[in-house]
Amino acid sequence: MLTDSWGWRAAFGILVIDHDPVAEAEFWAMAPAGVSVNAARFASPRRPGTSEYGDQARVVAESPDIARGLDCFGGMRLDAICVCFTTSSFLGGAEFDKAFAAQASVRAQGIPALTAAQATVAAMGAVGMSSPYVLVPPWFKDEIIAAGQEYLAAAGFAPVAMDRLDVGGDLKPWELWDAGAQWEVRPEQVYHQVRRSIPAGADGVVIAGNGLRCVDTVAPLEADLGVPVVTSNQACLWHCLRTARVDTGAVRGYGRLFA
Repeated sequence: MLTDSWGWRAAFGILVIDHDPVAEAEFWAMAPAGVSVNAARFASPRRPGTSEYGDQARVVAESPDIARGLDCFGGMRLDAICVCFTTSSFLGGAEFDKAFAAQASVRAQGIPALTAAQATVAAMGAVGMSSPYVLVPPWFKDEIIAAGQEYLAAAGFAPVAMDRLDVGGDLKPWELWDAGAQWEVRPEQVYHQVRRSIPAGADGVVIAGNGLRCVDTVAPLEADLGVPVVTSNQACLWHCLRTARVDTGAVRGYGRLFA
Protein backbone atom coordinates (compact mmCIF):
# COMPACT_ATOMS: atom_id res chain seq x y z
CA MET A 1 0.00 0.00 0.00
CA LEU A 2 1.33 3.42 -0.92
CA THR A 3 1.65 5.97 1.84
CA ASP A 4 2.81 9.56 2.15
CA SER A 5 4.54 8.65 5.45
CA TRP A 6 2.60 11.34 7.28
CA GLY A 7 3.11 11.22 11.03
CA TRP A 8 -0.53 10.78 11.97
CA ARG A 9 0.47 8.45 14.79
CA ALA A 10 3.55 10.31 15.98
CA ALA A 11 6.09 12.74 14.54
CA PHE A 12 9.66 13.13 15.74
CA GLY A 13 12.44 15.64 15.18
CA ILE A 14 16.08 14.63 15.12
CA LEU A 15 19.11 16.92 15.24
CA VAL A 16 21.93 15.41 13.19
CA ILE A 17 25.53 16.49 12.64
CA ASP A 18 26.22 17.98 9.20
CA HIS A 19 27.78 15.05 7.30
CA ASP A 20 25.93 12.12 8.91
CA PRO A 21 23.81 10.17 6.40
CA VAL A 22 23.00 7.32 8.78
CA ALA A 23 20.62 8.55 11.48
CA GLU A 24 17.70 9.40 9.17
CA ALA A 25 18.15 6.22 7.14
CA GLU A 26 18.03 4.02 10.22
CA PHE A 27 15.14 5.91 11.81
CA TRP A 28 13.07 5.53 8.64
CA ALA A 29 14.01 1.85 8.32
CA MET A 30 12.68 1.11 11.80
CA ALA A 31 9.77 3.55 12.08
CA PRO A 32 6.37 1.84 12.17
CA ALA A 33 3.46 2.91 9.98
CA GLY A 34 2.10 6.33 10.86
CA VAL A 35 5.36 7.60 12.37
CA SER A 36 7.38 10.31 10.64
CA VAL A 37 10.92 11.58 11.13
CA ASN A 38 11.96 15.20 10.52
CA ALA A 39 15.65 16.14 10.53
CA ALA A 40 17.57 19.35 11.11
CA ARG A 41 21.34 19.59 10.76
CA PHE A 42 24.03 21.42 12.68
CA ALA A 43 27.70 22.07 11.99
CA SER A 44 30.25 19.90 13.75
CA PRO A 45 31.73 21.51 16.86
CA ARG A 46 35.11 20.04 15.94
CA ARG A 47 37.63 22.52 14.58
CA PRO A 48 38.13 21.83 10.84
CA GLY A 49 41.15 19.69 10.04
CA THR A 50 41.89 18.93 13.70
CA SER A 51 40.79 16.48 16.38
CA GLU A 52 39.87 19.27 18.81
CA TYR A 53 36.34 20.01 19.99
CA GLY A 54 37.21 22.78 22.41
CA ASP A 55 34.64 23.40 25.13
CA GLN A 56 32.20 20.73 23.95
CA ALA A 57 29.32 21.64 26.21
CA ARG A 58 29.44 25.34 25.39
CA VAL A 59 29.93 24.90 21.63
CA VAL A 60 27.02 22.50 21.26
CA ALA A 61 24.69 24.26 23.67
CA GLU A 62 25.29 27.61 21.98
CA SER A 63 25.20 26.32 18.39
CA PRO A 64 23.09 28.67 16.24
CA ASP A 65 22.26 25.72 13.98
CA ILE A 66 20.79 23.75 16.86
CA ALA A 67 18.89 26.81 18.08
CA ARG A 68 17.46 27.33 14.60
CA GLY A 69 16.48 23.68 14.30
CA LEU A 70 14.75 23.71 17.68
CA ASP A 71 12.91 26.91 16.78
CA CYS A 72 11.59 25.22 13.64
CA PHE A 73 10.72 22.02 15.44
CA GLY A 74 8.78 24.03 18.00
CA GLY A 75 6.23 24.96 15.35
CA MET A 76 5.86 21.49 13.84
CA ARG A 77 3.55 19.70 16.31
CA LEU A 78 6.15 17.08 17.09
CA ASP A 79 5.87 14.50 19.86
CA ALA A 80 9.57 14.22 20.74
CA ILE A 81 12.99 15.52 19.72
CA CYS A 82 16.28 13.63 19.88
CA VAL A 83 19.82 15.01 19.57
CA CYS A 84 21.56 12.28 17.56
CA PHE A 85 25.14 13.09 18.48
CA THR A 86 26.63 10.56 20.91
CA THR A 87 30.02 12.31 20.88
CA SER A 88 28.50 15.40 22.45
CA SER A 89 26.90 13.36 25.20
CA PHE A 90 30.07 11.44 26.04
CA LEU A 91 32.36 14.47 26.06
CA GLY A 92 29.87 16.70 27.84
CA GLY A 93 28.90 14.15 30.51
CA ALA A 94 25.59 13.26 32.11
CA GLU A 95 25.01 16.63 33.77
CA PHE A 96 25.55 18.44 30.48
CA ASP A 97 23.17 16.00 28.80
CA LYS A 98 20.47 16.61 31.36
CA ALA A 99 20.77 20.39 31.20
CA PHE A 100 21.02 20.44 27.41
CA ALA A 101 17.94 18.28 26.93
CA ALA A 102 15.96 20.53 29.27
CA GLN A 103 17.20 23.63 27.45
CA ALA A 104 16.32 22.10 24.07
CA SER A 105 12.78 21.31 25.22
CA VAL A 106 12.23 24.89 26.37
CA ARG A 107 13.57 26.24 23.08
CA ALA A 108 11.23 23.93 21.15
CA GLN A 109 8.13 25.23 22.93
CA GLY A 110 7.96 22.41 25.44
CA ILE A 111 8.33 19.41 23.13
CA PRO A 112 10.10 16.63 25.11
CA ALA A 113 13.78 16.40 24.14
CA LEU A 114 16.49 13.88 24.91
CA THR A 115 19.99 12.97 23.79
CA ALA A 116 21.28 9.79 22.17
CA ALA A 117 23.27 8.77 25.25
CA GLN A 118 20.26 9.29 27.53
CA ALA A 119 18.21 7.05 25.25
CA THR A 120 20.96 4.43 25.12
CA VAL A 121 21.26 4.24 28.91
CA ALA A 122 17.49 3.91 29.26
CA ALA A 123 17.45 1.17 26.62
CA MET A 124 20.24 -0.76 28.35
CA GLY A 125 18.23 -0.78 31.54
CA ALA A 126 15.08 -1.83 29.71
CA VAL A 127 16.70 -4.98 28.27
CA GLY A 128 18.36 -5.90 31.56
CA MET A 129 21.93 -5.26 30.48
CA SER A 130 24.50 -4.40 33.15
CA SER A 131 27.97 -5.33 31.84
CA PRO A 132 28.03 -4.46 28.13
CA TYR A 133 30.56 -4.94 25.40
CA VAL A 134 30.69 -1.58 23.59
CA LEU A 135 31.73 -0.99 20.00
CA VAL A 136 32.21 2.57 18.75
CA PRO A 137 32.83 4.03 15.29
CA PRO A 138 36.30 4.08 13.74
CA TRP A 139 36.26 7.90 13.91
CA PHE A 140 35.96 8.04 17.73
CA LYS A 141 39.33 9.17 19.07
CA ASP A 142 40.76 7.88 22.36
CA GLU A 143 39.42 10.85 24.33
CA ILE A 144 35.84 10.11 23.23
CA ILE A 145 36.20 6.43 24.08
CA ALA A 146 37.52 7.24 27.55
CA ALA A 147 34.70 9.74 28.09
CA GLY A 148 32.19 7.13 26.93
CA GLN A 149 33.49 4.61 29.44
CA GLU A 150 33.10 7.17 32.20
CA TYR A 151 29.61 8.17 31.05
CA LEU A 152 28.33 4.58 30.98
CA ALA A 153 30.06 3.59 34.23
CA ALA A 154 28.56 6.60 36.01
CA ALA A 155 25.12 5.47 34.82
CA GLY A 156 25.71 2.00 36.29
CA PHE A 157 26.70 0.19 33.09
CA ALA A 158 30.49 -0.14 33.25
CA PRO A 159 31.68 -1.69 29.96
CA VAL A 160 33.46 -5.05 30.13
CA ALA A 161 35.38 -3.80 27.10
CA MET A 162 35.05 -0.87 24.70
CA ASP A 163 36.56 -1.14 21.23
CA ARG A 164 36.80 1.01 18.12
CA LEU A 165 35.61 -0.56 14.86
CA ASP A 166 38.73 -1.53 12.92
CA VAL A 167 38.52 -0.55 9.25
CA GLY A 168 42.26 -0.76 8.56
CA GLY A 169 44.43 1.88 6.93
CA ASP A 170 46.65 4.59 8.36
CA LEU A 171 44.20 7.46 8.81
CA LYS A 172 43.65 8.89 12.27
CA PRO A 173 40.11 8.54 13.67
CA TRP A 174 38.93 12.08 12.86
CA GLU A 175 40.53 11.84 9.42
CA LEU A 176 38.35 8.80 8.69
CA TRP A 177 35.22 10.88 9.27
CA ASP A 178 36.53 13.72 7.12
CA ALA A 179 37.34 11.19 4.39
CA GLY A 180 33.73 9.94 4.39
CA ALA A 181 34.05 6.66 6.30
CA GLN A 182 30.45 7.10 7.46
CA TRP A 183 29.41 6.20 3.89
CA GLU A 184 31.80 3.25 3.66
CA VAL A 185 31.23 1.21 6.84
CA ARG A 186 29.13 -1.86 6.18
CA PRO A 187 26.96 -3.73 8.71
CA GLU A 188 28.90 -6.95 8.12
CA GLN A 189 32.07 -5.26 9.41
CA VAL A 190 30.29 -4.40 12.63
CA TYR A 191 28.75 -7.86 12.92
CA HIS A 192 32.02 -9.74 12.49
CA GLN A 193 34.01 -7.56 14.88
CA VAL A 194 31.41 -7.96 17.60
CA ARG A 195 31.40 -11.74 17.06
CA ARG A 196 35.21 -11.85 17.24
CA SER A 197 35.69 -9.50 20.16
CA ILE A 198 32.83 -9.81 22.65
CA PRO A 199 34.26 -10.89 26.02
CA ALA A 200 32.84 -13.90 27.85
CA GLY A 201 31.57 -11.73 30.72
CA ALA A 202 29.47 -9.36 28.61
CA ASP A 203 25.71 -9.64 29.09
CA GLY A 204 24.87 -7.43 26.11
CA VAL A 205 26.23 -5.40 23.23
CA VAL A 206 26.06 -1.64 22.79
CA ILE A 207 26.95 -0.17 19.40
CA ALA A 208 27.38 3.53 20.11
CA GLY A 209 27.49 6.36 17.58
CA ASN A 210 24.61 7.72 15.50
CA GLY A 211 26.71 7.87 12.34
CA LEU A 212 27.68 4.18 12.43
CA ARG A 213 25.56 2.10 10.06
CA CYS A 214 24.71 -0.95 12.15
CA VAL A 215 20.99 -1.39 12.82
CA ASP A 216 20.75 -4.36 10.46
CA THR A 217 23.16 -6.26 12.73
CA VAL A 218 20.86 -6.17 15.77
CA ALA A 219 18.67 -9.19 15.06
CA PRO A 220 21.49 -11.43 13.73
CA LEU A 221 23.75 -10.62 16.68
CA GLU A 222 20.99 -11.25 19.21
CA ALA A 223 20.17 -14.57 17.55
CA ASP A 224 23.79 -15.71 17.34
CA LEU A 225 25.08 -14.43 20.68
CA GLY A 226 21.98 -14.85 22.84
CA VAL A 227 22.33 -11.41 24.43
CA PRO A 228 20.48 -8.11 23.85
CA VAL A 229 21.92 -5.55 21.46
CA VAL A 230 21.35 -1.80 21.74
CA THR A 231 22.43 0.75 19.13
CA SER A 232 22.28 4.53 19.32
CA ASN A 233 19.64 5.12 16.64
CA GLN A 234 17.59 2.11 17.72
CA ALA A 235 17.55 3.43 21.29
CA CYS A 236 16.67 6.95 20.15
CA LEU A 237 13.65 5.78 18.15
CA TRP A 238 12.55 3.49 20.99
CA HIS A 239 12.71 6.33 23.49
CA CYS A 240 10.84 8.69 21.15
CA LEU A 241 8.09 6.09 20.68
CA ARG A 242 7.73 5.64 24.42
CA THR A 243 7.61 9.40 24.91
CA ALA A 244 4.81 9.60 22.32
CA ARG A 245 3.04 6.62 23.95
CA VAL A 246 3.22 4.59 20.76
CA ASP A 247 3.47 0.81 21.16
CA THR A 248 7.13 -0.10 20.67
CA GLY A 249 6.02 -3.59 19.69
CA ALA A 250 4.94 -2.10 16.38
CA VAL A 251 8.62 -2.18 15.38
CA ARG A 252 9.58 -5.60 14.02
CA GLY A 253 12.97 -7.12 13.30
CA TYR A 254 15.16 -4.73 15.26
CA GLY A 255 15.81 -6.50 18.52
CA ARG A 256 14.52 -7.30 21.98
CA LEU A 257 14.30 -3.63 22.87
CA PHE A 258 11.06 -3.35 20.88
CA ALA A 259 9.53 -6.55 22.26
